[in-house]
Amino acid sequence: MSTQENTADSAAGAAGTVAAYRSYPVAPGYRLNVRSGPSTNAAVVRTLPAGSSVPIRCQRHGERVSGPYGTSDIWDCIGSGEYVSDTYVQTGSDGFVARPCGS
Repeated sequence: MSTQENTADSAAGAAGTVAAYRSYPVAPGYRLNVRSGPSTNAAVVRTLPAGSSVPIRCQRHGERVSGPYGTSDIWDCIGSGEYVSDTYVQTGSDGFVARPCGS
């Protein structure tokens, strides 16, 4: 394999890794707090603007929260140490849509 082909394969592999996380829209009209853990008591690390979408890396159980998409204890990890309640994310499911965190 040539260096050029190897570089192209590496770039495609890296792009595939980034694209592996599916993005889902946040409920319309909501600015969403991103927290350091799966609880409303966890520190807010940033706030997403209305109209955002989030990449779900993994999901875990945490504090039970009510939002526009029901009541659930599922929290979505959208980045390193960044969690949002699944009840504010339109996944189309009441269950996990991504692997459990830590697996």
